[in-house]
Amino acid sequence: MESFPAKTRRPRTPRQIHYQGKFIRAVSENGWEWVERTNTTGAVVIVPITPRGEVVLIEQYRIPMGAAVIELPAGLAGDTAGDETESLLSAARRELLEEAGFEADRWEYLTEGPSSAGLATEVFALFLARDARRTAPGGGDAAEEITVHVIPYAELEPWLERRRADGAMIDPKVFAGLYFALTRGAVRGIP
Repeated sequence: MESFPAKTRRPRTPRQIHYQGKFIRAVSENGWEWVERTNTTGAVVIVPITPRGEVVLIEQYRIPMGAAVIELPAGLAGDTAGDETESLLSAARRELLEEAGFEADRWEYLTEGPSSAGLATEVFALFLARDARRTAPGGGDAAEEITVHVIPYAELEPWLERRRADGAMIDPKVFAGLYFALTRGAVRGIP
């Protein structure tokens, strides 16, 4: 496989801020427009796997997409007043409990990367939560309406296809998370 060297960083010119909201700001520089997160120190995405090899997913209606989206539990770190120095792992534990109602004692940092490199500066950290167990109802905070799905890994692909056929969108981070779950031995592949 051929690879190409990455271009070195270019000198930056002054950027313009076009909009500043509570959670985002829109900026531009040299003809590029993008969005930056404000009032946060990072983002986390969690791949929760139960002791029986089930995958915990969430579903919520996303206004920008105009559709229900099937996702891994996720959220922001340091976005709560008084807890601005929250660690990524602490945020992952909190978001898993808040959104899905699950906790786990075995956590593994997997990787990090941009959520949408051409649109936003947001970088998310991906964590594997092994032996996840339900300890609360989940469903998110007062501003969220989250449905929790616990799907046996062997049934996941046809389940996702049925949800897609029903009009739901599938966040590609689900597939990235499943790759890591498989390669780290958290679930077994389908023969």
